[in-house]
Amino acid sequence: MFNKFNTTIQRLILSSVLCLAAYSSSAQDTLWSLRMTETAMSLWPAGTPFNWNYEQGLVMKATEEVWNKTLNQKYFTYVQNKVNYFVGATGKINTYTLTDYTLDNIASGMALLFLHKNTATTKYKTAADNLRSQLSTQPRTSSGGFWHKNSYPNQMWLDGLYMAEPFYAKYSMLYNQPENFDDIAHQFILLEQHVRDSNTGLLYHAWDESKQQLWANPNTGCSPNFWGRAMGWYAMGLVDVLDYIPENHAKRDSLLQILDRLSVAIVDAQDPSGLWWQVLDKPNNQGNYVEASASCMFVYALAKGVRKGYINTSYWQNASVGYKAILKTFVTSDAQNKAHLSGTCTATGLGGTPYRDGSYNYYISVPQAQDDARGVGAFILAALEIEQGEPSILSEVNTDNTQSPKYLISPNPIQDQILIQAPALPFVYYLWDGQGKLISSGTESKISTQDFPKGIYFMEVVDQNHKSTFKLIKE
Repeated sequence: MFNKFNTTIQRLILSSVLCLAAYSSSAQDTLWSLRMTETAMSLWPAGTPFNWNYEQGLVMKATEEVWNKTLNQKYFTYVQNKVNYFVGATGKINTYTLTDYTLDNIASGMALLFLHKNTATTKYKTAADNLRSQLSTQPRTSSGGFWHKNSYPNQMWLDGLYMAEPFYAKYSMLYNQPENFDDIAHQFILLEQHVRDSNTGLLYHAWDESKQQLWANPNTGCSPNFWGRAMGWYAMGLVDVLDYIPENHAKRDSLLQILDRLSVAIVDAQDPSGLWWQVLDKPNNQGNYVEASASCMFVYALAKGVRKGYINTSYWQNASVGYKAILKTFVTSDAQNKAHLSGTCTATGLGGTPYRDGSYNYYISVPQAQDDARGVGAFILAALEIEQGEPSILSEVNTDNTQSPKYLISPNPIQDQILIQAPALPFVYYLWDGQGKLISSGTESKISTQDFPKGIYFMEVVDQNHKSTFKLIKE
């Protein structure tokens, strides 16, 4: 049965999980995701006196995903220690002020949800509740869109969709607040309606509903240019939110359609080199430059979109070419075998003091830096997606076996639940239906299958040193 699947379906099935054996200690010499994570942990160790901010939130999210693929405790400990530096026993987040109403402060909340899910420690849930309460009172436009910050009235920025919505969506899923999914989808739909350029499909950086800002178009309220990283934040936020929006939700198809339109625009703006420009629609203009963080974000969004079945598999080629160009242009190694990423533009925005007018000259004047957290975090996420999408792991699967020396799956045929009998080791399971759709994953040993339809299923169980794959049937 399995060998009748075409290559595309095989990739969709097997690219949903990295072979953890490939992420063993010996792989540290070759896998860029691990090498860049080592760099991040050395650059920004736990206890470093940063503020609670989105840059470190992105680094923690990337490290969380590395832990999900490797189950190496040092990555979990790194995230936990960084969070513990800010979050005390009562759940209060040091350096965070709710009434600033900045969406940037929500992004690090993903680490709180990760830690509460895996440790059940109350303080992480309390801290997450505090961030969730900010969203309950966050100022909004008249049409219901979150202001980017209290100090930026009536403004929605593309950046804010990544900062707030994945946390909002995951919190809603974990703590049974399904009524929020409509609001989450609305943020993406509303902003795209206002900032999408009908000719190119590209998205302007921001929208001022009041049309009062000096940077705002007096007719549309849009800022004047297409900044690469802004679109990258929006794209990453969209593919991450889709992980949590229920498949039967009324607005899920609208989000998938937005991602499809966005993917077309991203690919159309891709330079022949494989990279993307700081100002997306002005390649080779004087002063413009190919930019690392946006390129990494687009690779991540396209590759994950393909892996999850959100967009056409043809976009994998664009992601792969982009990733190779990132390695060629921006990535280097040092004597300690750590990776480094150049070419990331530093803090960029609109308004404020001194005033940022959103002009072409403004964007190209933003300085570039090596090992900026925004670029490093995005690179790790992009590298993980490309590494786990490689089809070479197809040859390692034997779906004719229903048990292995390490794991036992029972019963088979499936009845009301699947039992995973495993050694006393942390493991992750992934379960696909016969069409290659990932329908369940987790770390528990009992999986309810009472509502599963009849048919063929595939399960993969992985730990740090071993992978076992099983073909199951429900009659």
